[in-house]
Amino acid sequence: MSNSEDEDLPQLSSHALAALQEFYAEQKQYADLGGDDKCNIGIIEENWQLSQFWYTPETALRLAEEAVASAGEGGRIACVSAPSVYQKLRELHREDFSICIFEYDRRFAMYGEEFIFYDYNNPVDLPEKIAAHSFDIVIADPPYLSEECLRKMSETIKYLTRGKILLCTGAVMEEEAAKLLGVKMCKFIPKHTRTLGNEFRCYVNYDSGLDREL
Repeated sequence: MSNSEDEDLPQLSSHALAALQEFYAEQKQYADLGGDDKCNIGIIEENWQLSQFWYTPETALRLAEEAVASAGEGGRIACVSAPSVYQKLRELHREDFSICIFEYDRRFAMYGEEFIFYDYNNPVDLPEKIAAHSFDIVIADPPYLSEECLRKMSETIKYLTRGKILLCTGAVMEEEAAKLLGVKMCKFIPKHTRTLGNEFRCYVNYDSGLDREL
């Protein structure tokens, strides 16, 4: 190739090059993690621009155990925008259920075939391998406290579930959640690793252990 042809090639700015190098370094970091480390909540940091707020380990465990019990032996569990619950489910090292994580953040592609890229703006734009009503329970945590976000994600939830729904969202969404999904608020109150400005609650459409006193 001649020098003139080299000059015609697009050149990355120093800022873009640095960002690209940081991306590759981050991907290598995730690839180098051991099996158990990959399951640790917080191994992937929250991205506030994506409205990500992780549950405390105690809350993630309670929700994971609820999902397993509700799905039943050999059940399938879908975690829609609920990565910290997904990580806790993997940490349980159990083989009597299967899980998928539906997530916009491609950093979670480190989990391989269980990762499904998901954008709530395209509620049922999912791979062909994801059949309708193929999950025993869907755990969903909409990233935004808005009617539009919940309405669109509700389409996904109803497409995926065989019946059971566990929704985690703000207390202000109670009426909308009941209207869209037929869910009711539980006694259990989920906690996050950071203090949020809005009260969060869990909602279900079945007889749940989250509605019983500890």
